[in-house]
Amino acid sequence: MLNTPKDEIDSLRARISHHGWRYYHLDAPEISDFEYDQMLKRLIELEEAHPELYDPESPSQKIGAARFEMFRPVEHEIPMMSLDNVFSLEELQAYFLRVTKSFSKQELEELKWVFELKIDGLAISLVYRHGMLVTAATRGNGRIGEDVTANVLAINSIPKALTTRGSTSPPAFLEVRGEVYMGKEAFVRLNQAQMDAGQPPFANPRNSAAGSLRQKDPRITAKRELSFWAYQLVRVAGDQHLTSHIESLRYLEQCGFPVNPNIKVISGQEEIVAEISKWDAKRHELDYEIDGAVIKIDDLRLRERLGSTARAPRWAIAYKLAPEERETKLLNIEVSIGKSGKATPFAVLEPVLVGGSTVSRATLHNEDQVKLKGVRVGDTVVVRKAGDVIPEVMRFVPELRMPDAKEWHFPSECPLCGSPLERKSGESDTYCVNFYCEGRIVQRLAHFCSRSALDIEGLGESRIAQLVDEGLILSPPDIFRLQYSQLIGFEGFGEKSVTALLGAIEEAKNGSLSRLLVGLAIRHVGEGAARALAKSFRSLPELMKASKEQMSAIDGIGEKISESVREFFESPKSSKICNELIDLGVAIEEPIDQAGGVEIAKNLVGKVIVITGTLTAFTRDAAEAAVIERGGKASSSVSKRTSVLVAGDAPGGSKIAKAEELAVPIVNESQFLELLRLGELS
Repeated sequence: MLNTPKDEIDSLRARISHHGWRYYHLDAPEISDFEYDQMLKRLIELEEAHPELYDPESPSQKIGAARFEMFRPVEHEIPMMSLDNVFSLEELQAYFLRVTKSFSKQELEELKWVFELKIDGLAISLVYRHGMLVTAATRGNGRIGEDVTANVLAINSIPKALTTRGSTSPPAFLEVRGEVYMGKEAFVRLNQAQMDAGQPPFANPRNSAAGSLRQKDPRITAKRELSFWAYQLVRVAGDQHLTSHIESLRYLEQCGFPVNPNIKVISGQEEIVAEISKWDAKRHELDYEIDGAVIKIDDLRLRERLGSTARAPRWAIAYKLAPEERETKLLNIEVSIGKSGKATPFAVLEPVLVGGSTVSRATLHNEDQVKLKGVRVGDTVVVRKAGDVIPEVMRFVPELRMPDAKEWHFPSECPLCGSPLERKSGESDTYCVNFYCEGRIVQRLAHFCSRSALDIEGLGESRIAQLVDEGLILSPPDIFRLQYSQLIGFEGFGEKSVTALLGAIEEAKNGSLSRLLVGLAIRHVGEGAARALAKSFRSLPELMKASKEQMSAIDGIGEKISESVREFFESPKSSKICNELIDLGVAIEEPIDQAGGVEIAKNLVGKVIVITGTLTAFTRDAAEAAVIERGGKASSSVSKRTSVLVAGDAPGGSKIAKAEELAVPIVNESQFLELLRLGELS
């Protein structure tokens, strides 16, 4: 019941904001105009009768729909912690012994666990007031996430208003957490639509879900077929008499939340192991991706007694399933040329089903990795998906090697333009020396327009290839010279799409210098280095004049990066491109404050961090940027000065060996997250 005027005002404000958003922004009203007007009328009456409850953000003070500020920082009152991981049954058994050692005999006899599948999606926190969804936020760093309320309101499976089975009114406050994900069939439909529109397909369902949740236009999110499962009741107003986790999940179901049907209450550890084995074998029968299982203590009182560490609850553990491996034939080794000119060897394989999808190509990383793995054309090789995403050749099967298997040598010329391939001393990667190699133009321009760079909606790789073929664009400045008359009439370019594209191009001019630097694909300059350079020099003309010494003096910018940047700007063609962008007014300055008010502690000052292998929560650039933002230095090589080596999936063997030789601490991704948060390792 709404017992006070404040209760009723809060409830009306939440409901009116929700329905206004549905009407004005999603074109999908849930109530009639009359019902909406009556609610607004009642709110105005109450606010006039109680001026002490005035709020400038009330829907009564706004014209049209309530605005949701996209991606503003949201502080989690109760931190969104991560889970500790185990990767073997032995580690799981050690966890069981560790967590239950303080339990009494009776508690052990009555102990129950809840087994849940670990959904490979995006964690989200949902806050309801008087039954209406008012805030949705991502995990972020666990303490501060991003406000994605506008887009979450477009996800059908997330209730916008709580149901009230068995009670007269919903709770005044409720916070629930769960996973936003994209089903496999929805992912196939999305990629088909992408290809039909001449756009490149997305990499995997998890990344697609994350990208869909961060769209600027909620109508795009609404089309992406995102789904949701609730897995944790965090807080609820009133006494619900809940004593167990499974009871809380049933309560959430009564409120209208979807809960995964494969959740199971288990008494014995043997049954937990059996469930893990069962779902490891059946994981690809599901219409959603899983990467493991989560095991939680059911009794809420025991949970409270166990508490948490600085990063994870002690009463839960995540068991991570191993990536699948399959054997197949290595038919050939070829080289691809990336946006920066990097020449990457890849394996052409006899098609094989790995991790639920057919794989016919897999990365071999670089020349050293080919030699280290010793693979030859004609070998039977073991393939797996690194992080369950990127196909990778792990090793060859010695007993199946045929006498005619051919040793492979890295080519000396670019397979696309015939220019020399160059590998500098001390580097593991090889590059095509031709900055304007025909194979690099489309990829460079696509990267320039990508989300991490200028973020020009509608200019994907396929469309860029079309414009390049027509001779309309050959370099970044050409994009900003495109005109309506040039585009209209081409295949896929109707009046609306041309107008939208030109609008997106014009909007991109207002981007930041750091994004422009990422888009220019300067060798060794990732997101972290781009931010550091842009923050220091503020404008493109100033950066173009900077010496190697000035750049090297910046935290996170070493000799290799400064030399590469200086070399880029001294190139006549690169200099011409940059000067044209300056004349066109394209993203040539860095805003004074891009942090959105979120202060990041400088807790890594004096520490040198090296990262090797693939991380699940970060791209390499994002991980290095996180180190730099905290005052540390991200290095590419292990030395005596290295503080920590972070080893992700498929780490470089030489870096591991060097770290062991120099007694440099080697940490996994979970420990890296702890390092970012605390500035030190426990």
